[in-house]
Amino acid sequence: MSNPATGSSTAPVTGHAPEPPVQARIKWSALTRFLGHFLPYRRQVILGLCLIPVSVTFSIMFPWLIMQVIDEQLVPGRSEGLLLMCGALAAVLVGNYIADAVFSYSLQSAAQYAIRDIRGEMFRRVLQFPRHYFDRTPMGVTLTRLTSDLEAISESFAQGLLSMIRDVLVTLALLVFLMFISWKLTLVLLLIGPLIYYITEVLRRRLRDSYLQARVVLSEGTGYLQECLSGIKTVQLYNAEADVQQRYATYTKDFYHAQSRSNLYDSSLYSLIEGITTVSMGLIIWYGSKEILAASLTVGVLVGFISTLDKIFVPIRDFTSQMAAIQRAFAAFDHIEDIYQQDTESEDDVLIARLSPAEQAQLLRFDSVVFEQVSFRYTQAGPYVLRGVSFSLNKGDKIALVGSTGSGKSTIMRLLTRTYVNYEGSIKLNGVELNRIPKPEVAKFFSLMQQEVFLFNESIEFNIGLQRETNEADFVQSAARYVYADAFIERLPGQYQFVLQGNGDNLSAGQAQLIAFARAIAGGSEVVMLDEATSSVDSVTEELIQKAIDHVFEDKTVIAIAHRLSTIAHSDQILVLDQGVIIERGTHAALMAEAGFYANLVRHLDQEPEH
Repeated sequence: MSNPATGSSTAPVTGHAPEPPVQARIKWSALTRFLGHFLPYRRQVILGLCLIPVSVTFSIMFPWLIMQVIDEQLVPGRSEGLLLMCGALAAVLVGNYIADAVFSYSLQSAAQYAIRDIRGEMFRRVLQFPRHYFDRTPMGVTLTRLTSDLEAISESFAQGLLSMIRDVLVTLALLVFLMFISWKLTLVLLLIGPLIYYITEVLRRRLRDSYLQARVVLSEGTGYLQECLSGIKTVQLYNAEADVQQRYATYTKDFYHAQSRSNLYDSSLYSLIEGITTVSMGLIIWYGSKEILAASLTVGVLVGFISTLDKIFVPIRDFTSQMAAIQRAFAAFDHIEDIYQQDTESEDDVLIARLSPAEQAQLLRFDSVVFEQVSFRYTQAGPYVLRGVSFSLNKGDKIALVGSTGSGKSTIMRLLTRTYVNYEGSIKLNGVELNRIPKPEVAKFFSLMQQEVFLFNESIEFNIGLQRETNEADFVQSAARYVYADAFIERLPGQYQFVLQGNGDNLSAGQAQLIAFARAIAGGSEVVMLDEATSSVDSVTEELIQKAIDHVFEDKTVIAIAHRLSTIAHSDQILVLDQGVIIERGTHAALMAEAGFYANLVRHLDQEPEH
């Protein structure tokens, strides 16, 4: 028989959060923040920047030496000094390669260090996100921000932009050099400049939009993939593989189309620039040949001009691929900026500063929690989940929350743990308004045993203690003994060093809940909150969990979402909720005597044997 007295309360609607709309320009705050991470590695950056003039000088010297060899040595037919000039050409060529190599290594190493710092900073920031962020945002979306988006910046922006800066400076210097050796040929070359700019600008914008769209689709698809893999057992159990695969195929198809558009613009840009390069070469050779025949231009100048022209068009051709890479990075910047725009709980430091010394002294040990006319809804436009709830929990009290699914029981737990602070009314912890108390301070008082258990792929000792400073091995074992989990743990290979797999798949469901229960006790909190802690377990383990609950009831302050009559009956006060309102309150005996809503619920409870 189902249990109408249990069931979790209304929770926030989850699912795929809508991605931000595709934007036309990068958020400059993101670029500024990224460049700020280069400051600790400014020595490498300065070294790389100092090598740019060296590279520019070598780039100019090479065609100039070619001109000298042709006009001063080959055309006149002089062999004196030819070997020296060829040696100079080789030295310039080697020097240019060394300068470029050191430039690339120094700046890219600085970029990788900066990316490493950003990766750590973003992960620390995600760890500080309020818990309600994860209620509305799929894990796959956040995972994409921390992995593929960041890699797009690392591989594309950090390398493409830095190389582009050098190429632009080299190109400008070479144009000045061309103007110096032949202003007429340079003017012929500059005639195609507006065409190159127009083509590049038009396709750059389309590349930007297509890459942004591709990142959005990739993020949504990754989010859905993460959900499917997390719930793979449910998918297989209900034979939903075909439906899931079809929906994921839609995401991959959308990503394919978005990426194909990006590739089309990318290849079109490269091909057009390549075509313009070929036409430009033809024009220069044609016009230069006429000038040579008219004796107004030397062969060396034309060869040097063509050699320099090639050095100009190589970075222009590379610019197309660099631009594509930078567009990918700019699209990733917009996504990563969402991580920085999300509010974190770092404002807890401000809350601490606002607490007076007297209020801070009140928070040294738990005394009471008082709800006064508390109403709450998860979204501003959503329905109220709690309405006018008032009760008090004093040190040593045992309170049971009873009600049907959606009555608001779990919401009260969420408010107590400060998962949400946008409540109406007043919640006071030891006389201090709860939304003024930093979450770490609140967490010292409350530990929560949830219905849903999550276990890390680590040892049992780690899963109980979570490497908290106070949780040494003896303390972890004491917590296990407190909840009667020590018996089965000590039978496992390695005992407390036994490594759990797949969220505890190598344990029974009941054993996994005992581990989670021990974790709650190991927190050392004065108030224990139990959220249907004995659901979905075998009868033997349920007996152990019930003994642990009885143990907790003996010496802890307890607020429990109860589903066993024994737990309810031994509570000091029972709050009966219906649609977010406390409709009855009192002891088990008093409520049964009233023969109201609670008494009707109890009559529907499974009469399980007492342990």
